[in-house]
Amino acid sequence: MQREDMIKAAVFDLDGLLIDSEPVWHSVRGDLMRAYGSEWTDADQSHAMGVSSADWAAYMAARLGHRMTDAQVMEEVVSRIEATYRAQVPLMPGAREAVEVLAGSMPLGLASGSHVRLIRAALEGAGWTNVFSVVVSCDEVARGKPAPDVYLETMRRLHVAPGETVVFEDSTNGILAGHAAGVRLVAVPSRYLPPPADVLNQADRVLASLVEFEPGMLRDL
Repeated sequence: MQREDMIKAAVFDLDGLLIDSEPVWHSVRGDLMRAYGSEWTDADQSHAMGVSSADWAAYMAARLGHRMTDAQVMEEVVSRIEATYRAQVPLMPGAREAVEVLAGSMPLGLASGSHVRLIRAALEGAGWTNVFSVVVSCDEVARGKPAPDVYLETMRRLHVAPGETVVFEDSTNGILAGHAAGVRLVAVPSRYLPPPADVLNQADRVLASLVEFEPGMLRDL
């Protein structure tokens, strides 16, 4: 049996991998912080990438000196980003092609740190509401990335084992989560906050962008 035949499912991250969302998140969070006389830095953005909504909302509320509650921060940020996605979803180069070519050969999962409203808005805007067999938000599991929970739950729902699964990720937290889940891992490093070398070394394959992806690559994982 060839190794590519052993891969029975593909699981994608969403933000920064399939949609060019990091500038949107950075802008919305920055605007909110500035409204309270503070600043949202690259280090803050890196800390918040891939984690659950509860985690980043709590982090932002703390950075704001708790002048807003966690729930208020979450609602403000999610509402602004949802409106952006409803207007236009900024797909990453190669994202549509990679998703749709694999959808023709195996079940797909989506494992995202985004709020469920944002996942829904993004999938509807991209025309992918029926493409992913399983969609899981970090908000549905005990721990967000870099813990492996969201990937373990996605594989449970897909009825596949880690060795039968290829995961596509872009962020440090996401790559660490995939590695901890024991899957075959394809890293497409974030162009805004690329993971350090020691994190990328945990991936089975590193691509500059999804434009480079070809299904035949799976045989080498």
